[in-house]
Amino acid sequence: MEMRQVSSHLHEAGADVEILTTCVKEFSSDWSVNYYKSGESLSASGIRIRRFPARKRDTAAFDAVNLKLMRKQPVTPDEEDVFLREMVNSPELYEYIADHKDEYSVFVYIPYMFGTTYYGVKTCPEKAVLIPCFHDEAYAYFRRFKELFPKAAGMVFNARPEEELAERLYGFSKSGTKTILMGIGMDTEITADPNRFREKFRIDKPFILYAGRKDEGKNVHTLLKYFSEYKKRVGSDLQLVLIGGGKIDIPPETEGDVHDLGFVDIQDKYDACGAAMLMCQPSKNESFSLVIMESWLCRRPVLVHADCPVTRNFASESNGGLYFKDYFEFEGCVNYIAQHPENADIMGENGRKYVLDNFTWDIITQKYLKFFAEIAGEA
Repeated sequence: MEMRQVSSHLHEAGADVEILTTCVKEFSSDWSVNYYKSGESLSASGIRIRRFPARKRDTAAFDAVNLKLMRKQPVTPDEEDVFLREMVNSPELYEYIADHKDEYSVFVYIPYMFGTTYYGVKTCPEKAVLIPCFHDEAYAYFRRFKELFPKAAGMVFNARPEEELAERLYGFSKSGTKTILMGIGMDTEITADPNRFREKFRIDKPFILYAGRKDEGKNVHTLLKYFSEYKKRVGSDLQLVLIGGGKIDIPPETEGDVHDLGFVDIQDKYDACGAAMLMCQPSKNESFSLVIMESWLCRRPVLVHADCPVTRNFASESNGGLYFKDYFEFEGCVNYIAQHPENADIMGENGRKYVLDNFTWDIITQKYLKFFAEIAGEA
């Protein structure tokens, strides 16, 4: 989604943009199945798309290595090669890049761990720009990435802690790779109607909002656990509203206080942000966070996990929210925001100003154009 939006805004700004991709339907699909026809087409906005067939892969071999990585077990260079080879790949795509590299100023890849990124960068590193979305995870420590990525022409980072992690792992400041702290562009014209949300969903008590996938990777189970404990200890009428896909077990003792709304319309989401006492983003593994920015655009503060360097940095830099590491810090933060509504409003306004100063699409688009021109040696 990030690359789709970047491409669209660059195209609207007059840049000559093409999408080079595989015929696979989407990330969650079987990476061996070519859903789309290969060849050229135009997107709804007029961007040329070139699709290339994906290679059949050994799923079992990939899964065996990936399981070790998920369990944080060491892997050999040969196992790294298996992971990269049996990921999503398209030899015809790499052949096209090699044969037509002189026709393009830069090739942009996102995220870092895909086979198409690794082999694409390897094919033409002198014109490769990565939007890596690095996390401090097993994949980032691949020897193959340490060998290849410092040869890339450019790196675009979404947040300062990601940039710092990349420097620690790959030493880009010494390799000659050009880097830029960019972030993700936001639609800053969104509006929120808190009363409309309360009336539509019949939630008139103060509530914490969580918006995102309801799975362990997002640490939402910790939020449910802490909320349940908060209700036992504090006994307020505070509610918890969950928005997004997936299912999660609600503790029986809080069933009447937890509202799982599932997927909602985008305007309902913004209205929920505006109506919330605060937005909680408990994930420990983010390279950005659109929902945090949306909460700030709706003038509400955020509460994030202290073990996520990116969201903690956003909360600190903006002075738009608080962060917690354990239950008692969670309780203290929630109590502070509940008991100091004027300060909560100030944090929400601080966050809004932070987004407007850094992540409007006009700002992001111009930064991209300038960076790409620098990479290509153009005026």
